[in-house]
Amino acid sequence: MAGTYARLVENHSLPRTAAFFDLDKTVIAKSSTLTFSKSFYQGGLINRRAVLRTAYAQFVFLAGGADHDQMERMREYLSALCKGWNVRQVKEIVAETLHDLIDPIIYDEAASLIEEHHTAGRDVVIVSTSGAEVVEPIGELLGADRVVATRMVVGDDGCFTGEVEYYAYGPTKAEAVQELAESEGYDLARCFAYSDSATDVPMLASVGNPYAVNPDRALRREAIARGWPILVFNRPVRLKQRLPAFSMPPRPALVAAAAVGAAAATAGLVWYATRRRSAAAQALATRTTTAAIDQFARI
Repeated sequence: MAGTYARLVENHSLPRTAAFFDLDKTVIAKSSTLTFSKSFYQGGLINRRAVLRTAYAQFVFLAGGADHDQMERMREYLSALCKGWNVRQVKEIVAETLHDLIDPIIYDEAASLIEEHHTAGRDVVIVSTSGAEVVEPIGELLGADRVVATRMVVGDDGCFTGEVEYYAYGPTKAEAVQELAESEGYDLARCFAYSDSATDVPMLASVGNPYAVNPDRALRREAIARGWPILVFNRPVRLKQRLPAFSMPPRPALVAAAAVGAAAATAGLVWYATRRRSAAAQALATRTTTAAIDQFARI
């Protein structure tokens, strides 16, 4: 079993298949981009007011109340916020804080699915609206084979211009899945996709095995109408604790800590609220997830 979770499992039978995962609230319990706001503050990229504003945005995101218009405003805000940031510094901050911030909020259920898909010989592809500078290291941490993420324009000075080169959102995600299917030879009718958001309905509808994970209200309605399985993930776990054979890159030195009390308190309250589930929901999640995992071996 050594190396099972980190190695690329080749699928020698054609056509090939893949599992496409949204990232935020599907594989990890928070917004990947907003989670790094405190680290960006410590690195001098943003001020305290921006930290508090991103903490509020995290609250809206976790509460499931961010609709299309709010997501667009959040994109515009984050694009303006990162204008002038040095890309190299951003990557260094992400690398230095990745394990502290992301490793503890990876869903155990999602890690199990990634493991099962790799064991079945499927590629695992992360398809996220968050920026590539954040998503690519997380994809590497998870052992993903490919990553599709939003890309910002970088100027000649090595800094973000504030413009978006490629926005991985809504129908654009479905287009990326289709392009990967054509270039990699994936049979989409036998592929899988997972997301929490109604904005990802086009991506979910493009594969033969779509799953709604921790769905927002709109996606829940859509999943019920289309007969898509609904999964509830609520057990964050560190990969090192859960997957001892998972190959983890060396951990760099951490950026010096600086307390941001209001943001931490907000994040804590939100996390506590989202962790409260009814016993019936937990039982349903366990049964549904187990059934989904059992199905992989038969497909």
